[in-house]
Amino acid sequence: MTVMLERPTPMETPDGPPEFEALCRTLLSMDVPDGYRAEIIRGSIVVSPWSKAYDFQVMDSVREQLRDRVPGGETCGDAPFLFAFPGQKRAYGPDIYVAAREAFSTTKRYVDGEALTMVVELTGDSTYGTDWRDKATVYGTAGVPVYLLLDMQEESATVFWAPSGKGYTSRTTVPFGKTLRLPAPFDVELDTSGFGAPVEEAREPQEAGQGREEA
Repeated sequence: MTVMLERPTPMETPDGPPEFEALCRTLLSMDVPDGYRAEIIRGSIVVSPWSKAYDFQVMDSVREQLRDRVPGGETCGDAPFLFAFPGQKRAYGPDIYVAAREAFSTTKRYVDGEALTMVVELTGDSTYGTDWRDKATVYGTAGVPVYLLLDMQEESATVFWAPSGKGYTSRTTVPFGKTLRLPAPFDVELDTSGFGAPVEEAREPQEAGQGREEA
């Protein structure tokens, strides 16, 4: 999420294989229901619900802790944008991202995934396997320096770094409530206290794994 390339420019329909370009055009023309987002995953358009309400507090905490660690010329955001990876036929809308500020000086819809310095994803029941496997591989092979995965089902935080042509080569996991060291260019101890679900809404243990893929 590490070699930094020349900053790319956003694009309306990313250049890539014809089938990927067709998917991008189709996605832009879709009437996605309120409360849902559409991404291109493994050659298909996948529609999934946006985060649960309590995830806001988690995302707000992450943004606040990253505020003074964002590299110069970059910005940290959570507004819905699609970052494209044409070579891998993917287009993701991450929960939180750190990316080159100049990448947003456009009216276009797709942003090249190489603009990313960090991605944060919060797992959902319907996106669990994708967040752990597909996105970890794609972000890593695309050279995104840091990928922070917050497993809201297992209540753990995992940071991936050292991207390579086959994905990330390093990762560390801690349970919610512990601190997690985020590597360069952030170099910050992320406090995950309060990242778990509200106690009154916590599910029974036997229900925690229902409705999702295993990592």
